[in-house]
Amino acid sequence: MDKFPLTKFGFTSLEEELKRLKSVDRPNIIAAIDEARSHGDLSENAEYSAAKEKQSFIEGRIKELEVVISRAQVIDPASVQGKVIRFGATVAVVDVDSDIESSYQIVGDYEADIEQNKISISSPLAKALIGKEEGDEIEYLAPAGKKSFEVLSVLYK
Repeated sequence: MDKFPLTKFGFTSLEEELKRLKSVDRPNIIAAIDEARSHGDLSENAEYSAAKEKQSFIEGRIKELEVVISRAQVIDPASVQGKVIRFGATVAVVDVDSDIESSYQIVGDYEADIEQNKISISSPLAKALIGKEEGDEIEYLAPAGKKSFEVLSVLYK
């Protein structure tokens, strides 16, 4: 059975989401279904259909989170030392062509969020960065074409 790597923060976030889904969202949607049911004919009841659809989504997400949490391999980036890029590292890079600097944290698939600069360990950029060190140059194939970066710093926090 495969393990899912997650940072300590990502694991805690998923646990909190699961707790909220079970203790708040599930009871709320059950109440909404009961309310919609009281309005009569279910075949033409849009509220009932929407509530059932939302219930299906919530139940699916609960099952997914239970599997991920039960198979999680929690890694605390703060406990990792060294200058080699591994899971959990926050990496500052500069685009060789444009001189634009960016910073990314390499995280598990279930906690990746590009808006927070958290990239999945299975992403092309993360795969190119793993094993590299400060000063190394990497190339990878992005959706917009080939990109080249220089690694500026590697932090574990």
